Amino acid sequence: MAAPDVPANHVDHVDHMDHVDHMDHVDHDRLRRLLGAPELAWLVDRVAERLAAGTPAAEGTAALTDPSPEQRRAAERLLGRPPGRGRTLTIRLGDVETVLCDSRISPDGLAAAVTALRGPIPVRHETAAADRTAWDSAHEPLERLAADRPELAPWLRHARATGLLKRHAPTPDAALGLAEQSARVLSALPHSGTVRPILAAGAVGDAHALDDGRPLSALILSAIRSLSGLTAADTAHAEGRRAAWAGVGVATDDLSSRVLVLNIPTPPGDDSILSRVLQLAAADGEPLTLTLRQLRGLPAGHADLSGQTVSVCENPAVVSAAADAFSAECLPLVCLEGTPSVAATRLLRWLLDRGARLRYHGDFDPGGFRIAVQVFALAARAGIPAAPWRYDSRAYLDAAARGLGSPLAAPSSPDTPWDPDLRHHLETNAVRVEEEHVVGELLDDLARGER
Repeated sequence: MAAPDVPANHVDHVDHMDHVDHMDHVDHDRLRRLLGAPELAWLVDRVAERLAAGTPAAEGTAALTDPSPEQRRAAERLLGRPPGRGRTLTIRLGDVETVLCDSRISPDGLAAAVTALRGPIPVRHETAAADRTAWDSAHEPLERLAADRPELAPWLRHARATGLLKRHAPTPDAALGLAEQSARVLSALPHSGTVRPILAAGAVGDAHALDDGRPLSALILSAIRSLSGLTAADTAHAEGRRAAWAGVGVATDDLSSRVLVLNIPTPPGDDSILSRVLQLAAADGEPLTLTLRQLRGLPAGHADLSGQTVSVCENPAVVSAAADAFSAECLPLVCLEGTPSVAATRLLRWLLDRGARLRYHGDFDPGGFRIAVQVFALAARAGIPAAPWRYDSRAYLDAAARGLGSPLAAPSSPDTPWDPDLRHHLETNAVRVEEEHVVGELLDDLARGER
């Protein structure tokens, strides 16, 4: 048998001192021949696992069932003696450390030897603690934002609890960058009216960062749901996502965001292109669909529209019927066609800023109530409260008593702060009354010019 690298009596280690790497105190060549042999990989694996678990490397034993003859011979070369002939090969790790230290192959012991063979071996619990700290620190930009915007605090708690950042970022560093971008976007919301590409380009320098499917878009949409009281199911489809974004003043683009109008007033003497278009349509009493892009041309001046009432409805059928009945004599009417678009919100805000008063009618159902809450809130922020337009308990109960409407399968609805009893009546009667059912009464109001 060839002489082992480390004889049993370990007396010749001085002869090998010239081979020791004094920078890390490990003789790498001898270590690779002795402990780094493929036949001892199982032993190195066991020690590496102990190091990763935070367990001392040289305590206890390592065992291998049904070792091959080559693995037994490698163990004999390592220890300088036969390892036994049972079915299981058992090696005392303290004996291995003694061999390594006495031979000066690894004066710092077994842990240093395995680290030299395998590279640094992180201790799992220490790595996990550092990882938790890093992920926690990634939320700091959002923490700073929430300190200034308390309404975002519930969302931030949800984001932490559900690991939202971790789901959308591969590393803590990437999560920190995503959080910083999210804070910049959220700082700009709610917006007075913009489109997603422009918001994204201005906030983070990437016009597509808020496209559907992008991590930043998913994070911001989660925050919007929290602010708006929406659920994930509400934004599962493209229409729901557009509505959610519209709720904070952001449109997908400036052409698809639209609002339907009839006889909208314009400031006297204004000669802008949009004012001329509105005036021409009003002269013929024709409904007009305006895009968000066109509404950029709204006159910027502070013309006085005080005393002017603008009726707001939910369904285009009301606008069509009003145009047929009264043409140019119809009072100003804005149709939201569902959840207020960014274009609709921008127009209503423009009217309110110039003193116009709003009155709202919608379907008597949960969706109509949600829209009403948004309109009333918009008007309240402008300092000119909106009024319900035949949109209270009396009007609902009268319609239900006349047998109008249709069964409402899920009558649970949001609060109706303009008439707290209205929600109760809807849930009790479980009947939806749509605007088309009461269009005659609405036309009467538009004809008489009631304020």
